[in-house]
Amino acid sequence: MKNSKVKAVINLKQQHSEDRKRPKSDVPANLSVASQPTNQFSLQRTFTALKYSNYRLWFWGQMASLVGTWMQTTAQGFLIYELTKSPVMLGIVGFAGGIPFWVFNFVGGVITDRMPRRKILLITQTAMMLLAFILGILVFTGAVQPWHIVLLAFGTGVANAFDSPARMAFIPELVDEREDYANAIALNSTFVNLAVVVGPAVAGLIYAWKGAGWCFTVNGISFIAVIIALLLMKLKPFISHLTNDSMMVHLREGISYVVKHPLIRILMLMVVFTSVVGHAYITLLPAWAVTILGGDSELNGLIQSARGLGALVAALMIASLGRIKFKGKLLTIGSFIFPLMVLVWAAVRSIPISLFFIALSGWGFMLTLNMAQTLIQVNVKDQLRGRVMGIYSFAFFGMMPVGALVGGVLAQWTNEPLAVTIGGTVSLIFAIFVFFYFPRIRAME
Repeated sequence: MKNSKVKAVINLKQQHSEDRKRPKSDVPANLSVASQPTNQFSLQRTFTALKYSNYRLWFWGQMASLVGTWMQTTAQGFLIYELTKSPVMLGIVGFAGGIPFWVFNFVGGVITDRMPRRKILLITQTAMMLLAFILGILVFTGAVQPWHIVLLAFGTGVANAFDSPARMAFIPELVDEREDYANAIALNSTFVNLAVVVGPAVAGLIYAWKGAGWCFTVNGISFIAVIIALLLMKLKPFISHLTNDSMMVHLREGISYVVKHPLIRILMLMVVFTSVVGHAYITLLPAWAVTILGGDSELNGLIQSARGLGALVAALMIASLGRIKFKGKLLTIGSFIFPLMVLVWAAVRSIPISLFFIALSGWGFMLTLNMAQTLIQVNVKDQLRGRVMGIYSFAFFGMMPVGALVGGVLAQWTNEPLAVTIGGTVSLIFAIFVFFYFPRIRAME
């Protein structure tokens, strides 16, 4: 017994000696590999946000819904062009869908800080579902007219103006740790762009096979998935941080915060330029497929899908990097890649090469927007999140009608390739301006 005790003491001393010689790790023992700050690519970290049950419900519900949304967007654009043969009408439909953000988006941001975000989303998603069914019925009955499409696009835009800030501000309620915001936002972009890949391609096939009405009907059905997901979530009670002041006082507070915050201000401007140029050429894709590349509705769907595929790759790349520490550098890279690829794409006439370069433009587009939103989400105060996300939504979605209208009018006055070239050049000049005059952007983590 005595010998065994001696041996145990000797073994304990040897183990203690080895522990003293072993280098100490700076990482706490209770910090998992998935949660360590890292800049390295890892498939294991790609889906970190899915460990949260509420986010999983959101992810799969939105995935189904957005496939339907992009089916409708693609079919709607081709339908209006088929009815009118006018690039300007493409711009008008895009303008009608985006102009409500100018009127309602800031109000939506204030309401997002006042009301439970789930309740807002249930109302907006239900409204968009009903509008999709109405458009489907109009097509099936043969009563659809161009003004119907414009009016329903406007109605969907109104719902989106309230939906968008609530959807973005909802992320912190689904993901418990702030360090996982970047991953959650990247995964959001993943399901958005997976929908962009799948939705337009499916829409092109269904449109050619059964017509536009089925595209709109399937979209209406798809909203049921996200509505069920929202109802199943187990969320903490919503606490509003706002005082009893008027809506205008709260709105001015949010705008003042963005204007006085130098980095958030320039990030918002980057989103504005990216949105205007991005949606100027996206609006022209149906006309591009027919007049420039000599295709039809199926080619229009393929072009949309190729752009979405590039954006999807960018989103997965960001998600796989985990808790990245060079977000500003990635933002800068995206701000240059996007306009450069748009300029190259505008000069290409081969269908395979065109698909390749529009995919690269989608990659740069998503990298820019994803990093900009992440940096804003990480730096904004929680009590101002809804209003700042409302301003972000305005910078992105509110500028869509401007880009759509400018793109359509420029194409009508000149031609589609020149309109796209002008937009790409303006975006590239702005990227160069930010690179030289705002070096702090590149240093943001």
